[in-house]
Amino acid sequence: DVYKRQTVSRVLNTPDAVRTDTRERVERSMRELRYRRNSQARALKTRRTGLIGVVSQGYADFGPTQLTLSIEGAARERGYATALSVVRDARPQTVESTLEFFLSHGVEGLIVLTPVPALIEAAEQLAAKTPVVVLTSGLEPEGELRVAGIDHSSGAELATRHLVDQGRRRIAHISGPMTWFDAQGRVQGWRRALLAAGLDDSRMAEAQDWTAEAGFAAVEQLCAAEELPDAVFASNDFIALGAIRALALRGVDVPRDVSVVGYDDVDGAAFFQPPLTTVAQPFRAAGRAALTLLLDQAESAAGRERVFLEPRLVVRES
Repeated sequence: DVYKRQTVSRVLNTPDAVRTDTRERVERSMRELRYRRNSQARALKTRRTGLIGVVSQGYADFGPTQLTLSIEGAARERGYATALSVVRDARPQTVESTLEFFLSHGVEGLIVLTPVPALIEAAEQLAAKTPVVVLTSGLEPEGELRVAGIDHSSGAELATRHLVDQGRRRIAHISGPMTWFDAQGRVQGWRRALLAAGLDDSRMAEAQDWTAEAGFAAVEQLCAAEELPDAVFASNDFIALGAIRALALRGVDVPRDVSVVGYDDVDGAAFFQPPLTTVAQPFRAAGRAALTLLLDQAESAAGRERVFLEPRLVVRES
């Protein structure tokens, strides 16, 4: 009986440490018995609540939304629940009230999701009182915080190198808002690939936001140059969609006259006209990485403090 209880405990708390066939038998029995974990009893016994706090600035754009979902999914896989707090500024009183909210609910640690610098200092303040991991889809912030994220510089380099390999030589970039880590990283990768190929890196327009409308407007700036680009790397798929529409209205065929590559691989990218070549982000893996760093830290385990994941190129017809 003791062995059986230990096995069930391991399945609930450290499933990766249990053999697959054993874990599946235990999980099947729990479903048949309609077993539900008593979180209050667990907290009393272990002083652990199984609750992870998530701090976000509430951006509804594709990347931040997917990362928020990835954290929730990764936590659920490990037997944890999440509590979300949207923080739109990093004033000391806001940070303090957020921390008090989470601590009063007994969270075991915090994941701070931020694509912009505003919450980095706030994360450092929070880290003084509880384990914190920053999940940032871009550049690595300075300091001692544990950080998980996606290497957008590498993803942009993949996209740009693909255009170079296709024989394109006048490769423009429509960036996202440069206040975002995501946009900064993608500009870095685009420039690195062009410089490695000995190509001009001056053709760049900054979109005002991450929408198709902003991509459409940015094409006006690119087309004002003496020579039209023969390729455009857009900082996300919606910007690419707007750029393709703007080029079409000018009688420019994509991809015959101008190739276009996006970023994100949003749902429906394969049904753009033409189907969009883009860069897919490993959102699910990023959520898992952030949670793993957090749990390692909460358990005082010596582990990695930086995890940045590589995106992949999805080649279609644009």
